Amino acid sequence: MTDSLIPPSPSAADYAEAHAAHEAEIAASEPFSLFGQWLKDAGAKEPNDPNAMAVATVDQDGLPDVRMVLLKDFDEAGFVFYTNTQSAKGQQLTQSHKAALLFHWKSLRRQVRIRGEVTRVSEAEADAYFHSRARQSQIGAWASDQSHPLESRFALEKSVAEYALKFGLGKIERPPHWTGFRIAPLSIEFWRDMPFRLHDRVQFKRDAVTEGWTSVRLYP
Repeated sequence: MTDSLIPPSPSAADYAEAHAAHEAEIAASEPFSLFGQWLKDAGAKEPNDPNAMAVATVDQDGLPDVRMVLLKDFDEAGFVFYTNTQSAKGQQLTQSHKAALLFHWKSLRRQVRIRGEVTRVSEAEADAYFHSRARQSQIGAWASDQSHPLESRFALEKSVAEYALKFGLGKIERPPHWTGFRIAPLSIEFWRDMPFRLHDRVQFKRDAVTEGWTSVRLYP
């Protein structure tokens, strides 16, 4: 058997070093302020994209899909990201109106799992975020037929050049097929690594987005 590329489980010494400074126990009456604090902590520790999250959906056959995107906004209404509505994820979100999210902050040994209902953001929200993006990103939203077959890299670069010429130096309007999706959570679970796989897990749940939260601690 060749040497494995999978690292071994941490030893007692590894755990002792990693948790030399004990964190406060997970405790909150509602999940959004706790998430905000964890995101802030991640911003100070993660070297790249602390707002990166996995978005899980299912297709018409019930086969799951998952991919990484960037969180662009969150509040008590939900968690927002932007994409092409004609992409695979855009179509799946539109068809099912349900999704799951996962934030994993490796440097903090924490993760947050979210499940909820999906709606589109308002036209005003989508316009405002689109025009806050770099101009080349705005052109890219027009040039990329996201998730569809691409004959060559040159074809993509040609499309970018054509749209750059089309818009010139003028304002670039948001494409009609590009908008944001908001996941209004029905459950949010906070997970914190603890020694010997005896992790902390606290789950917040509600039956509808208009109701209050209940919380429960889960076995690791």
